[in-house]
Amino acid sequence: MKLSVKKLLGAVMMLAAFNVAAEPQIGNEFDKTAQVIATDNPNKIEVTEVFWYGCIHCYQLDPALNAWVKKLPADVVFKRVPGLPRPDWAPMAKAYYALEDLKLTDKLHGPLFEAVHKQRTLNPTNEPATIDWITKQSGLDKKKVEEAFKSFSMNNKLNRAAQFFRASGATGVPSLVIDGQYITSSTMAGGNDAALNVADYIIANVRADKAKAAKK
Repeated sequence: MKLSVKKLLGAVMMLAAFNVAAEPQIGNEFDKTAQVIATDNPNKIEVTEVFWYGCIHCYQLDPALNAWVKKLPADVVFKRVPGLPRPDWAPMAKAYYALEDLKLTDKLHGPLFEAVHKQRTLNPTNEPATIDWITKQSGLDKKKVEEAFKSFSMNNKLNRAAQFFRASGATGVPSLVIDGQYITSSTMAGGNDAALNVADYIIANVRADKAKAAKK
């Protein structure tokens, strides 16, 4: 069956309209951060996950996020910042930074999520229990783990995490902050995969903006 020119043009216009509508929209699937957040390297596009080990949605996002991170291009860097909007989230923020200090992130980041949400053997607001868990899982001396939780730099890290949360404008976790300027989340985007697709969209636009700025 042949389409008339009029019908064909109408179909093309409808397809174009659909493609435009399908693009993530600022104020819906993503937004600007409450404040512009300085990144570590202006030559890179920085993606930061704001998360909490006690959050079931963060746990559910983690496998897809890890797979996504492995495929990021060379001009994109990824990091995590523990969410710290309230005091009872502090034990898990400390746990994240302690794992970093003890070089245990790769080994225990996933299992810590599992202990909280799958085995349900760890209360994410219980700091002594978390110290015991890390001690057992790592085989380290408990004193060394306790020292990591109570290190001189820990308070500064917690303060920076709390400041990052406020500056991002996040209303929950997990949230993804792109280049210190934009924020999206599973809630905003409509699901975990959608959030990662929105992050890809923002990354592409930030890359284009940086390229334009470099030519000026």
